[in-house]
Amino acid sequence: MRPRPSSLGELLERGAADDPALCSPDQSPLSYSGLRRQVSLTGETLGRLGIGPGQTVALVLDNGPAMASAFVSVAACAASAPLNPVYREEELDFYLGDLDASLLVVQPGAGEAARAAASKRGIPVAELIVPAGAAAGEFELEGGGGRGTAATSEQGGTNSALLLHTSGTTSRPKMVPLSQQNLCASASNVAESLALTPGDRCLNVMPLFHIHGLVAALLASLAAGASTFCSPGFDALRFFSWLSEAGATWYTAVPTMHQTILARAARNRETIAAAPLRFLRSSSASLPPQLMAALEECFDAPMIEAYGMTEAAHQMTSNPLPPLPRQMGSVGPAAGPEVEIMDQAGELLARSEVGEVVIRGPNVTAGYLNNPEANATAFVDGWFRTGDQGVIDEDGYLRLTGRLKEIINRGGEKISPREVDEVLLDHEAVAQVVTFARPHPKLGEDVAAAIVLREGAEVTQAEIRAFAGERLAPFKVPRSVLFVDTIPKGPTGKLQRIGLAEKLGLT
Repeated sequence: MRPRPSSLGELLERGAADDPALCSPDQSPLSYSGLRRQVSLTGETLGRLGIGPGQTVALVLDNGPAMASAFVSVAACAASAPLNPVYREEELDFYLGDLDASLLVVQPGAGEAARAAASKRGIPVAELIVPAGAAAGEFELEGGGGRGTAATSEQGGTNSALLLHTSGTTSRPKMVPLSQQNLCASASNVAESLALTPGDRCLNVMPLFHIHGLVAALLASLAAGASTFCSPGFDALRFFSWLSEAGATWYTAVPTMHQTILARAARNRETIAAAPLRFLRSSSASLPPQLMAALEECFDAPMIEAYGMTEAAHQMTSNPLPPLPRQMGSVGPAAGPEVEIMDQAGELLARSEVGEVVIRGPNVTAGYLNNPEANATAFVDGWFRTGDQGVIDEDGYLRLTGRLKEIINRGGEKISPREVDEVLLDHEAVAQVVTFARPHPKLGEDVAAAIVLREGAEVTQAEIRAFAGERLAPFKVPRSVLFVDTIPKGPTGKLQRIGLAEKLGLT
């Protein structure tokens, strides 16, 4: 067995020269030798612009093979910072300033808000040009003119290769630096837990400004010498045609994407049968057991639920592939880093005791950038506090009971929103649900639920509450039930409980 890669250069050597690395709907595949050449050429171009280790290149690019290739190419020699292309100018101004970006990369005729923000800060702009007839992921950089000293050495495994911000739902976003070593460790963890081989191909529908898409779909495939079919972004109407065209053996997504795919699966039975998947993967949010069972039946393939977060360069735990048992409602045993449960005093707890999930390992960030206060809170005795509450059973399987900051405190009674979600999803009329806290004048917080009904279904608030009351303790039953057409989601498709009461007018 070959030693694990510790740099992106070593990771890219995993692929055979002529094997495909990147594919897309409209271009010929890019081989591993082609991707390695692209990484080398990009490094030379950035070096001429004065960009190298310790400097940050912001990428404001649409999803697709060029974005995938640009990320790998930049991260191999500097710090790559992918940003959501739909951010407004004020948001981009904040991120570019916080990152202290030395260069912004955009596409021709696009990125107006990013260009304006960069202009204000005196940040040079380079355009990513895809030549006519180029293979998927081939590009050239034009323009720029770095504002730092020219690079003189290749970046090593411990320098920052990727900079991402936390969501910042309750505070100022924190900057997470991930080294090449962090990324390679996590990519190897994912590849090994999924038993990826060069014959596998991932259909990527996750945004490539998010750690899930960057590591689970892209880098994990490269770590196995496999390939990634880079879609232009999640599109339920085109998903099944891509599935057929790609020859994919798996895909990974967040639960809301899986839900949307399942809703269109009945009319695409022939495509599913003609393009069988080896497995499906879900991460970045809790997967309701009902949805997991429905997807496995629909695709006749195992659903692998994993647990990841940015600070861990994505994966922390993962349910195993058959014949090992997958446990519905569990995110599986540790799949890379060490995973334990800790109490508020910093003491590790025994199996079956509920507390905060903590992790440590080579995939875990060394600490937030320029944020000593956050680091003092987040790290204890070498363990990183995830902010998630959970319990590890006697078999080592982790069950998450919710984000600590999302746990509803109803006059001292603690309620896990996820538990309420799973009960309400058993109602035949309910298609989607998100349980959240709403302010209460005496109790502090009370339980509320937003529900999307199945097409043609009818049910009253009283009937939903009565259904919940048969399965939950009285204090866990939602006092407020709202029927909505859609539930507000974040840019990566995750349901967002924090701030939902305000968004839905319940404050």
